Amino acid sequence: MSDFFQIAIDGPVAAGKGTVSRLLAQKLGFLYVDTGAMYRVAALLAIRNGVDFSEEDKVVALLEKSKLEMRNPLPPKETDGRLTTVILDGEDVSWAIRTQKCSEGSSKVAVLKKLRKVLVKKQQEIATKQNVVMEGRDITFRVLPDANLKIFLTASIEARVARRHTQYLIKGTNTSIEEVTKEIKERDLRDSNRTNDPLQVVPEAWLVDTSKLEIDEVVDLIAKRVDELRD
Repeated sequence: MSDFFQIAIDGPVAAGKGTVSRLLAQKLGFLYVDTGAMYRVAALLAIRNGVDFSEEDKVVALLEKSKLEMRNPLPPKETDGRLTTVILDGEDVSWAIRTQKCSEGSSKVAVLKKLRKVLVKKQQEIATKQNVVMEGRDITFRVLPDANLKIFLTASIEARVARRHTQYLIKGTNTSIEEVTKEIKERDLRDSNRTNDPLQVVPEAWLVDTSKLEIDEVVDLIAKRVDELRD
């Protein structure tokens, strides 16, 4: 086990993992690691280079020759609502990777075994150097199997659709409730049926349903548990 405190959070799309993890990291003074952003970077690289998401070796090659950095947002310039600041070859791509195309592409490249292996190694290295809050879909059992606290953050399909729809409206994207529902259900199906590390709840994970909780309530709930474990 690492000398640093590791919080591993898994869960389905739009369950609030990103926002909860970022705010939790801020509250605890930990580094927030958005692993989903790493897969979005891989998708962005594929899109920009005209490579199909299914061309594993080509996508992996693009990722391996690129420099990927992550950090908590720096005020005041980067306090624009982003969950984390992602730097790709010196370029801030924090918002470039948040398009719907990158979102769809990230779940497609996430099934590529070689690519996942490269990113998992990068994620594990980060967690051995400092206290982290890391979220994704295979953190509790693949990336940080010895994490001090493992959480499966979930919510009802209705709550997740409403949250994602609101996110799109804020971004100025005109997407209907029906389209968002279809998108999330398809994403859930892909995540649950991946041949490599499908989304799952490990026995030792703390199941937290956020459907009827405010973000601050979820953060405070988890922070309290962390304090108890660190005492």
